[in-house]
Amino acid sequence: MVRVGVLVRVEAKPGKGDELAARMRGSLPAIYEEPGTTAWFAVRLSDTSFAVCDVFPDEAAREAHMRAGRARLDALADLLASPPNVAFTDVVAAKVPGDPLPARS
Repeated sequence: MVRVGVLVRVEAKPGKGDELAARMRGSLPAIYEEPGTTAWFAVRLSDTSFAVCDVFPDEAAREAHMRAGRARLDALADLLASPPNVAFTDVVAAKVPGDPLPARS
């Protein structure tokens, strides 16, 4: 079950969107090494706009991910038009593999 998450919005500099997308894909092996990261998505919203959404079972897993992810975010700075917009979230509903079917009310 997931309870908390992170939503990160980033804007690439003009002409840097493809490179940013490639670097985001390159982050995936490190994400697989994080046992507390239940799901991780990097999505492209336009040529230069991207978002990353991660979900975790608890605050400790989210904090561990954020500690590990700071270096990854810092490494993208040369491609970004502005600093990342990071929002900590509470998950109000989710469907991820392994979750039981919720009871009907």
